[in-house]
Amino acid sequence: MTQRNRKLFGTILMVLLIVVYSALATALYLALFTGAPPWVLILYFAIAGLGWGIPAAGIIRFMARPD
Repeated sequence: MTQRNRKLFGTILMVLLIVVYSALATALYLALFTGAPPWVLILYFAIAGLGWGIPAAGIIRFMARPD
């Protein structure tokens, strides 16, 4: 697979990752954390907001590999 094709595939994967991850994070919030104290919400949103970075780093590493 050429780097150009990996970048196209990786871009599509990145968009799907963000859409699916945000939907799952929202569903988890609605199921577990509605009515929680503010400090719990801050902690949850901080962790959930940074959590997508680990899979995104793998996709970016895949896209950056040379031919």
